[in-house]
Amino acid sequence: MGQEMKVIVFALAHEEYGVEVEKVKTIERMQPMTRVPKTPDFVKGVINLRGVVTPVIDLRGRFGFAESEYTENTRIIIVGVDDIEVGLIVDSANDVIDVDTDHIADPPEIVGGIKAKYLHGIAKIDDNRLLVLLNLKEVLNKSEIVQLENIEE
Repeated sequence: MGQEMKVIVFALAHEEYGVEVEKVKTIERMQPMTRVPKTPDFVKGVINLRGVVTPVIDLRGRFGFAESEYTENTRIIIVGVDDIEVGLIVDSANDVIDVDTDHIADPPEIVGGIKAKYLHGIAKIDDNRLLVLLNLKEVLNKSEIVQLENIEE
């Protein structure tokens, strides 16, 4: 047995994705955002989360999917990577599961249109359930984060 890794499962465009629980700060409902000029389209703006100004990106837009209407299931997953907190808009956040690290395969070059560099791997949960694990460092890629950091000044 490999180690167990706890991941939060969320849905995006009818696929299931996961991020490690320890990178997730909180999961919030949708809320009004302040738009920020001169940012990429997928940067939806900033929210004030308990006194912290947090940039929010739409993961669908980040991966080049068609963006969709937000519903009451839409969530903002607040993740922390390298001292930066960013909110990721997802279609819904479903549950927390344990993934055996032995069951994580390297991602193929492209999964559902997402480049492999954004992915940490594909986890096999049971016979017919695959979970795409995100590589948050790349999803929140440095050059874009630099833009986001400028927002806060």
